[in-house]
Amino acid sequence: MTTSALPTRASASAKTAAAPPQRRRRKRHVWVNTIAIVFSIVWIFPVYWMVNTAFKPQPEVMTSTPHFLPLNPTLDNFVVAITQTNFLINLRNSVIVVVGAVVFALALSLFAAAALSRFRFRGRRTIMVLILAVQMLPGTALLIPQFLIFNNLGLLGSYFGLILAYVAAVLPFAIWTLRGFFITIPVELEEAAMVDGAGTWRILRSILFPLVVPGVISTSIFAFISAWNEYILAYTFMKEQTMYTLPIWLVSFSSPTTGTDYGGQMAASVLFALPVVIFFLIIQRHLVAGMSAGAVKG
Repeated sequence: MTTSALPTRASASAKTAAAPPQRRRRKRHVWVNTIAIVFSIVWIFPVYWMVNTAFKPQPEVMTSTPHFLPLNPTLDNFVVAITQTNFLINLRNSVIVVVGAVVFALALSLFAAAALSRFRFRGRRTIMVLILAVQMLPGTALLIPQFLIFNNLGLLGSYFGLILAYVAAVLPFAIWTLRGFFITIPVELEEAAMVDGAGTWRILRSILFPLVVPGVISTSIFAFISAWNEYILAYTFMKEQTMYTLPIWLVSFSSPTTGTDYGGQMAASVLFALPVVIFFLIIQRHLVAGMSAGAVKG
């Protein structure tokens, strides 16, 4: 009887010793989740207030008593925003410039990241340091030099010139991001392909590029958001109002003479944010699928 009772007592004492760490982990998880919820509410509240204001009539927008839900919901602000001068033209300009910038930035960064991560050549480290240094510079510091260069080349006021400016702004970050994905690919895959007779272009096209699809998608999201939200370059480089992009159109709801149409501006902000949300929702599924496929080892 005494011998058989020893394992039972030992297991009970082990459970008792393991209980306090489990309680501490639960408490830590509760605190972490609480802090995350608080930060989420703080970050999402401005978005909620923007959507809330977009559906309010003008008297409710200007009232001193805040209403967390519209008392008389209306779509008039959206009608004003859509019928605003040059909305469709500025939307077309944004789509053309952003799509061009994303495509060019992904193509250039993909090959540049592959070269910097897989090939060994003289000056490779210097190039990477220069890319990092350019990325650390503020965009406004490069505005005047870029303007002078583009003016001498006759690229001001054109889609191609603005696309090149956006590509130059996005490219350093895109190269560094994709380079990290290329480095994680085992070199043995390339060596096996070389043994089978595959050349450099075949290895890039059939082995390396498919494995960095998650990096391409995440980089495209960054490039899309950066180009879509950019204001200073578009306002400086484009000479005519018919060539402006949507960020400049968004500013048109505020002027020193007429004041700010807050309802129309919030409705315009909702319309301005929708393409980014839609693009992310479309890309997110492919991003998760690509990450799951890249996590499989065999």
